[in-house]
Amino acid sequence: MYKGLLAVLASLWLVGCVDTNWRTAETHEIMPPLDFSLVDENGQAVEAEDYAGKATLVYFGYTFCPDVCPITLARLAGTLNRLDDDVRDDIQVLFITVDPARDTPEVVKRYTAAFGDEFIGITGERAEIDALTNRMRVTYEYEAPNKRGDYIVTHTSAVFAFDREGEARFLIRDSHPIADAVADINRLVTEG
Repeated sequence: MYKGLLAVLASLWLVGCVDTNWRTAETHEIMPPLDFSLVDENGQAVEAEDYAGKATLVYFGYTFCPDVCPITLARLAGTLNRLDDDVRDDIQVLFITVDPARDTPEVVKRYTAAFGDEFIGITGERAEIDALTNRMRVTYEYEAPNKRGDYIVTHTSAVFAFDREGEARFLIRDSHPIADAVADINRLVTEG
């Protein structure tokens, strides 16, 4: 009888030790669900609901970015390559531009193609992008153009993760180890 009671207590204790936190930065309680009406890389009007059914990673950037965007997206592509094929098939990455004046559907499509099939370029009107970034507390700012009219856009570099229903789960920062990002993305897909 005591052995049975000890076994039950040990199993309850172990259940209490299960890690329910993400290894990266949990956002479920502080971020709103994914919600937007924009334009995809094929020039089609899209809404967040169009991407339901798969785990979705969202990154805000721009194609003329000289360093942060290509490095972050290449790192994310490398992270996804560490996942099993069946897990990777249930992931999509939305690259949402914060520079719609230069980032037309054709431009974002060409840009995202360099990182993999999971990457989808999204653009739209500046007011629509502002509504989304404000809702998600994402900041960006245009710097003064140079003599040629080129300009830099400073922006948030985090990757936001949403479950299959568009609910926020976690975000990945540049400072997070790739192993933690792999574990969290794997968990996001396998837990549904």
